[in-house]
Amino acid sequence: MIYLFYIVITFCIIVLQTAVVPLFFTSRGFYDLLIPFVVYAGFSRPLGEGLSSVVLLGLIMDCLSASPFGLYLTVYVWLYAGARWLVGFLHAHSGVVMFFIVAVGVLFENILWLLTIIFLDRMELISSGAVVTSVFRQVLWALFTGPFFLFGFMQIPRWMKR
Repeated sequence: MIYLFYIVITFCIIVLQTAVVPLFFTSRGFYDLLIPFVVYAGFSRPLGEGLSSVVLLGLIMDCLSASPFGLYLTVYVWLYAGARWLVGFLHAHSGVVMFFIVAVGVLFENILWLLTIIFLDRMELISSGAVVTSVFRQVLWALFTGPFFLFGFMQIPRWMKR
């Protein structure tokens, strides 16, 4: 039942991200809304459940996007692994951790995007000023909205048990 619920939630986020958000923001003006879900899976879900959800989500995003295949999968798996590792050292439900972890994930995703562009020798596709502005906006949005997404995801299992 929980897998079906995750599928519905993540497809709703994908539709929101690809159809609704571009109406209000430029294509790279808002961060990847699936990052809070990946962080939530790393913080709160068992290894088998979280990892399978994240891998499936990464494959779906790789198929739907025009990015090099495997980029979303790589980002999501590393974010998931980082969140699982972080739980061993920090209290995952701490307000400070929840405030910064999504922003760090957004920054990590943008760094991997830039490294991919550099590796593929496509630097002519981007301008440095636009990249810095875009990354800054995404991190700022993640700082303000990421904790709300994480808190909402953490409330879902409690809501479903009722």
